[in-house]
Amino acid sequence: MRKKRYEILLPVRHNDGRPVSGELLEQTREELVAQFGGVTIAPQTFLGVWMHQGARYEDETRRLMVDVDDLPESHQFMVSFKNVLLERFEQLEIYIASYPIDIL
Repeated sequence: MRKKRYEILLPVRHNDGRPVSGELLEQTREELVAQFGGVTIAPQTFLGVWMHQGARYEDETRRLMVDVDDLPESHQFMVSFKNVLLERFEQLEIYIASYPIDIL
């Protein structure tokens, strides 16, 4: 069966600059483990710069990766989970990228 990798960029700070609680990242991690049986978290932070309605934002994010069977159910979970993450992390946008992978 084909596999798909989902990469989620989660903020280290809320849009207003407050630090994100480590408990939110832990909660997210555990939900992904419960749903898919595992998750990988890149410990380093990534810096992103973007514009929204004339305002400049600089984000520090952590990357979570989940490799799953390429099934409609997995995709639908991620679509719904994005809405949960937007609210949980108080964000205007959260990137979830997906692409096919081959496990050798």
